Amino acid sequence: MRTLGEWLAFIERQHPKAIELGLDRVEAVRARLAIAPACPVITVGGTNGKGSTCAMLESILRCAGYRTGLYTSPHLLRYNERVRIGSREAKGERLCEAFEAVEEARGETPLTYFEYGTLAAAWLFGSEHLDAWILEVGLGGRLDAVNVFDTDVAVLTSIDLDHMDYLGPTREDIGREKAGIFRAGRPAVVADAKPPQTVFDVAAATGAHVLLGGRDFGFTADKAQWVYWGPGGKRPALAYPALRGPIQLVNAAASITALDALKDRLPVAMQDIRRGLAEVEVPGRFQVLPGRPMVILDVGHNPQAARNLAANLSDSGFAPETHAVFGALRDKDIAGVVRALAPRITRWHLATLTGPRGTSAAELAAILAAEGVKAPVDLHDTPALAFKAAREQAGEADKIAVFGSFLTVSEVMQAEEALRSLRT
Repeated sequence: MRTLGEWLAFIERQHPKAIELGLDRVEAVRARLAIAPACPVITVGGTNGKGSTCAMLESILRCAGYRTGLYTSPHLLRYNERVRIGSREAKGERLCEAFEAVEEARGETPLTYFEYGTLAAAWLFGSEHLDAWILEVGLGGRLDAVNVFDTDVAVLTSIDLDHMDYLGPTREDIGREKAGIFRAGRPAVVADAKPPQTVFDVAAATGAHVLLGGRDFGFTADKAQWVYWGPGGKRPALAYPALRGPIQLVNAAASITALDALKDRLPVAMQDIRRGLAEVEVPGRFQVLPGRPMVILDVGHNPQAARNLAANLSDSGFAPETHAVFGALRDKDIAGVVRALAPRITRWHLATLTGPRGTSAAELAAILAAEGVKAPVDLHDTPALAFKAAREQAGEADKIAVFGSFLTVSEVMQAEEALRSLRT
């Protein structure tokens, strides 16, 4: 019997490519496993905000007494983070059972790491008595593995430039791919108030019913509270979500709209919404660590996410210096991220990310120079070393922002966890 670590190493070797979009392989194995959801499915796609929206949906439904299955990616510290059943991470033994079931069913069909994980999560969900599945799209939508499962409500959080090698070079191309999760006669909640026309084109061709942010639902807000409005009516006097940043009101409004669309099957009360938003947690989304200096972890890795991070840094109070711990993958718009954040950063600690997609600290420094960045720049071999240097240089009143990739944030989180273990 393989351990979870052994299974993960095994499934990484079963397809020649890390990413290979397409549904034929996944659908063939899904059919052999006879996986079919017996409860409502909410599928969440978009460029940014998917993880936060999924977490809000899970938290509200949990507060309403429902048992959910949540599948997200990637993970930060443990693979188990990707699969949550009843608001708890799946146990390693159960994940091993699921991988074994998928392996027995696949025969000679090659599956990517993500496809294995998607099918394993769905197999686990199918073995539990769940009230709802919440599925986060990994990449794109139309050809993403989660799209083998028909959704009852699709949610698109945002559409911006990312993963252009797979989804196309323009926002129109990307919108077309992401809208591929829409289904005929089903609601499609589009949080992006100005999506590309292709989103509407796909909805029309599919027969999905679009609910558009700013037109069909939305919110008003002041410093103390906010008001949701949408097809299900108004929800007044709401406290701000526990997740930081103004963009989270967009995600919260989309979540409420999605749940309103399922009110006949999954009714939720006002107090469930209030409590669910107050208790929601998502690591790595403008996550502020306790203590001084202020340390902010943010997995943002594209220009839109970087603009949100810049706004959140501005709103989080004055600091004499803001240190960046920055590591990125080469297939991202690194220059766009730098442009968005450069006005907020007074010193850059650049980290090398290893692997075929990784970018070296020297390459990052060249991009900063090309963008005209004048702030001091330090180069480091790893994110952990970059973070250590930032810690040593930052004063108590300063900020340290860790961003650029899930890998960057993950390594810093691991370093912090190891340091806490030594202290205790």
